[in-house]
Amino acid sequence: MTLLNRGIAACAIALLAACSPQKPAFKGIDITGAEYARQLALPDSGGKPRTLAEFKGKVAVVFFGFTQCPDVCPTTLAEIAEVKRQLGPDGDKVQAVFVTVDPERDTPAVVGAYVAGFGRDFVGLRGSLEQTQAAAKEFKVFFAKVPGKGEGSYTIDHTAGSFVFDPQGRVRLFIRHGGGAEAMASDLKLLIGGA
Repeated sequence: MTLLNRGIAACAIALLAACSPQKPAFKGIDITGAEYARQLALPDSGGKPRTLAEFKGKVAVVFFGFTQCPDVCPTTLAEIAEVKRQLGPDGDKVQAVFVTVDPERDTPAVVGAYVAGFGRDFVGLRGSLEQTQAAAKEFKVFFAKVPGKGEGSYTIDHTAGSFVFDPQGRVRLFIRHGGGAEAMASDLKLLIGGA
């Protein structure tokens, strides 16, 4: 191969590399193409059946928790509310979905009031224990009741992270608790923009 041909070949390779799509630089864990977290069908706090398909066209952030959670749950939902605020008009393109893992204490009314405290458009889902277990299994979410100090009291250990779906309804990210609103806003902005 002559020097000229080598130069042409090198330029062609460089051009092809420049044309290949770059993976977005997400701050959360990219789970695009995951074989889980594909379905969610539970009643909302008003008793209306809801599915992931309803949220197509928006970036949906799904979080499993419980209303008596002392720290992770309220912090996560407050963070999502802050992200929506930071995104300005694009904040309307983000749908927060809270799924209770404590249907024993979290009645529909309790779930509805809880999510409304974070945003008027937040959706709270509450199924039976069996429905909740099935949804958790589909999302690979762990939750377990832990006895408290008082008789009959308990708390719940659970997966502390959010699942993010793009506007086409595909699961794309898992965002661990504690990453901060700025990192989440950056990721959601990429997805809103078509990443």
